[in-house]
Amino acid sequence: MFTSHTWPIHRAVGVHGRSHLHVGLVIAIGLAVAFALTNGFHDASNAIATLVATRAATPGQAVALSAVFNMGGAVLLGTAVADTIGKIVTVPQAQMIPVVGAGLAGATAWNAITWWRGLPSSSGHALVGGLVGAAVADGILWGQGGLGSVQWGGFDGWHPTGVIGVMVALLISPPLGFAVAFLLLRLLRLMSRRWTTRWIGPVRGSGWVAAAGLSLSHGANDAQKSMGVIAALLLASGQTTTMSVPLWVKVLTGLALTTGTALGGWRIVKTIGQRIFSLTPIDSIASQTSSTAIILSASLIGAPVSTTQVVASSVVGVGGGRRRWKHVSWQIVREMGIAWLTTIPAAALMAVAVLILWRAL
Repeated sequence: MFTSHTWPIHRAVGVHGRSHLHVGLVIAIGLAVAFALTNGFHDASNAIATLVATRAATPGQAVALSAVFNMGGAVLLGTAVADTIGKIVTVPQAQMIPVVGAGLAGATAWNAITWWRGLPSSSGHALVGGLVGAAVADGILWGQGGLGSVQWGGFDGWHPTGVIGVMVALLISPPLGFAVAFLLLRLLRLMSRRWTTRWIGPVRGSGWVAAAGLSLSHGANDAQKSMGVIAALLLASGQTTTMSVPLWVKVLTGLALTTGTALGGWRIVKTIGQRIFSLTPIDSIASQTSSTAIILSASLIGAPVSTTQVVASSVVGVGGGRRRWKHVSWQIVREMGIAWLTTIPAAALMAVAVLILWRAL
């Protein structure tokens, strides 16, 4: 995310400059935590949305379950996604903190707006839009960076790199969520024809297992988006010597996701679990299991995906698997599509506005 041939900033500036650097670093890390918090508003709630909507668990029980497994995914399941996110833009070290800070501010603002409207937008899209918008604007307005600072990338084997790799992952994951949920629901319906009332308890219990798996995969993917940015900030400011994620960063971002779930998740829970399609316990298992498989697989290869849109598309797939297309709320699906298309430019514009203000101050 920065040009490696330059000296660490703390060696290149004086005492006054170091003071500004440390203040800027703290602000930027605070914005990364705020982004993780609003990410939790959106995405962590999806891990429990269908569990609560089918009344398999109370909101309090579901939040506690999500908290434990979100933290486990954030701390235990690697940093492949963080590595991908941390290399989206490459700017000189002196510009690193304002550019990344502005990008995070733009993404966080857009997350907050769409959360308030109850729209399941993609935090991954917002982060890409914010970082790219800030980096390009920095080049155009101050002659440092520009389009050349954006790492367009593609794929290195199965590992996505740069903006293109990230966008491909974000683009194909919702259709995959739809297809896997559709097929899994059809399979479960065939199996359930032989079930009796004694299966009610095990089915509800399976919903808990599926929600735990989805929370784990969410922690592994979404927490790493903030991890990657913080790791790049620490490296650029000379606080670390390698592109690595310290344990305290993993714990901090995991806590932010969990807090976001507890404070603001219910708005998106209602959209995912009730307004798109009315779910039964079997529907919930199919949706959560398919989402877990896709998000966890993406995390292992370093592909950032949108938990919100994977889960939402899997809910639509469940509706299709029941052949109840008319019961799917297509208005909500259209709103999600609009949010999908507008997130990157909206977050980019907000990031540019913050960058101009940051430079002025």
